[in-house]
Parts: sequence; C-alpha cells; structure tokens
Amino acid sequence: MADSATNDEIIAFRLRAHHLDERLSRNSLTEAAGACGIQNSPPGSALTALHARVEDMSATAFASAVEEEKSLLQSWCMRGAPHFFPAADLPVFTTGVEPTNEKAMRHFVLGVEQSVDSLGIPLSQILDRVEQEVAGVLRGRRMTITELGEELADVLADSLTTKQRSTWESQGPYAKGQSLGAGVIHFCIRLLTLRQILCFAPREGNTAPFVLLDEWVDPRSLPSTASDEGKRDRARSELLRRYLHCYGPSTRADFAAWIGIRSTEATPWWDLIAGEITEIERGRRTWMLAEDVDQLHRAQLPHGVRLLPPHDPYTQMRDRETIASKEFHREIWKTVGDPGALLVDGRIAGTWRARKRNRRLSMTIATFGTVPKSVKSALTAEAEAIGALREADAVDIEFASD
Repeated sequence: MADSATNDEIIAFRLRAHHLDERLSRNSLTEAAGACGIQNSPPGSALTALHARVEDMSATAFASAVEEEKSLLQSWCMRGAPHFFPAADLPVFTTGVEPTNEKAMRHFVLGVEQSVDSLGIPLSQILDRVEQEVAGVLRGRRMTITELGEELADVLADSLTTKQRSTWESQGPYAKGQSLGAGVIHFCIRLLTLRQILCFAPREGNTAPFVLLDEWVDPRSLPSTASDEGKRDRARSELLRRYLHCYGPSTRADFAAWIGIRSTEATPWWDLIAGEITEIERGRRTWMLAEDVDQLHRAQLPHGVRLLPPHDPYTQMRDRETIASKEFHREIWKTVGDPGALLVDGRIAGTWRARKRNRRLSMTIATFGTVPKSVKSALTAEAEAIGALREADAVDIEFASD
C-alpha cells in the first residue's frame, strides 16, 4: 500500500530542501544554487533568491563567486531559461537537461518549428553546423546573442542551397530586422549551452554576453564533459534525484514540464532511478525518493519571512495547488510579469514588486489578508536588505493591502 502525506508535510519538506527553512552559512552559495539551480530571469533575481537562502548575502560575495572564483556558472538550462548553478555540477545542469532527439529539441525551443520546416533542414542538422562554426566566431570575444546570431547566420549561409539561402536571409518572424536564419541560431544557442559549448559572462550594462565555456573556466577545473551514454545517464539520474528532493512527491509529467520537454519524453530520465523511488498517494499517483520519506514525515513548517523573486525555484513547481490556494494563483503566477512571492511562516501570503529609479528602490507589498505588525516589521527588514543588495540608497515600502 502506498504511503500518503499531508500538504503541510509536503510544504515543510520542500521548504527545507530549498533551504528556505533556515538560511545557510554565508559560504554556502554553491550548496544553495546546487539544490535545483537558481533561475536568473528577470536579470538579478538570482541574487535575491540566494539572499532568501544564505546568511549575509551580498552582491560582492555573489560577484566573487561568478567572476573570480568561478564556482558559479550561468547558462541556459531548464526550460531554456538562464540559471546559475555550481561549476562542479556542470554535467547535471547541461547534459542532464539536454533533449537528444529532433522532436524533443523542437519542443524544448518552442517557436523554431515553422522556420526549420520552411528551410527543409532538420533542427539537429542546423545545430550540429552551428556547433562546428561557433568557436571560430566567438573565440577570444564576448558577444551578445544578437551579434553572435548575425555572424553565425552569415557563416552558415554559404553552405545552403540557393533556395534555402533565400529563406534563411529573409525577414524572420521573431524580431524586426532579424533574418530567419539569425532567429533560428538564437534557438540553437540555447541548445549549445546544454552541449557545454557556451555560457554567459557577467552582464555588461543591459546585455548578457556569451563566451566559450573553455575560455571562461579552465576545463581542467570542471567535471569531465565527455558525452558518452554512461555519463549522460549519470547526469540525468542526478538531475532527477535533485528534482524529486526539491519537488517531491511528484510525477513524470511535472518533471517533464520543469525541464521543458513533453511528458511522454521523460521516461529515459525516470527509468534510470526506478529502484530509488516510492509511491506517495495524494489523490493521484506521485513519487519521491525512498530515502526522503522519513524526512517528509518529520518536516515542520518554519517560522519567519522571506521575499522570493519572480521565478524563484520554490515557486517553479508544477503542482501549484499544493503551496497556494487556487484563488491566489492568478496573482502569484501571471502570464507576463510575475511578481515576487511573500513567504510567512512557510505559507505564500502575498506578492511584491520593486522598481528602482536612480538610487532609490520602491517596493509594493500586497498581502493576502491582514498580517500582524510583527510580520510587517519583518517584511520591512527583508525589503531593506534587498534594497542593499540592489545598491539602493533608500527604500520606499508600501503595503498595498491589510
């Protein structure tokens, strides 16, 4: 007979796995980021997510980990979104995510299908060609995706037939003034990051330039990046373990959505650890790591507050009804422009938005109902800490609801 669990147990278990019950020590950035990656969209949100998990978080410590120690890497991974993760976990968050057949690739980079079909060339073939040429274009340089896309599109155009080249160089459907070929290259770059060819360098103003991974980090300091099947399976199995530890009990379909593939394509990951998981009854069949079941039943909801940024790893779970009442879903998860979420004693208790003008940060905090003055004081302290992270000289805080 399958075990069962209450929502409170699941929430408490997940908060602990996400390091949102108690902050880690200030030297634990890689532990916090390695749980399941830290999404960095909108840009800068990763720093706020790490602040929610690590004591005495500072922009200086974060920049040091990224630019000097290079213990944290930023690359596109789950759902084709930019994430920070430990350099030591490179295979997990690249090879472990990578879709390896034409159908899965097309789904991972939704939007490319019509353009690829109009060219009459498989996406996998275009991707292989881009991989062959990218080092020749990017070596020794830092380039934005627009610059890289345009130069690679020009290089690849020479290998196309007259008809294909005409389509390749025509106005594409993605951006004004961008050729169809350059647009397709943009999608390929997302997949090349999973092949450990590229990663992001630190932002320069409003741009996020790409660099070759082997120029940004000494390859000798990274785990082996050979792509044989055994290493791919180890990376996939470890990614799934981390997912189930952070989001379990869960399902294949929810795992697939978290990665960015179809539910029917999750089997190669799921089967790798079939002997390590156990069923949990929740009105539907769900699974978690067998070794986590005792911890699930022992977990206690934490006390205190956190301000989670938009797309925080904790709110990226697919069974949203587990962590928030359905009546608040449209306020927490919007189609465009997600707000941040308030955590109060382990519950999502509202949303927040911030806007910085010059050196002044304005923050609006909207609670789902009345909260005690002590909670408002704690939220105010968190807001001021985020203002310091964003190098604001002053923070204006407005509570939009009581």
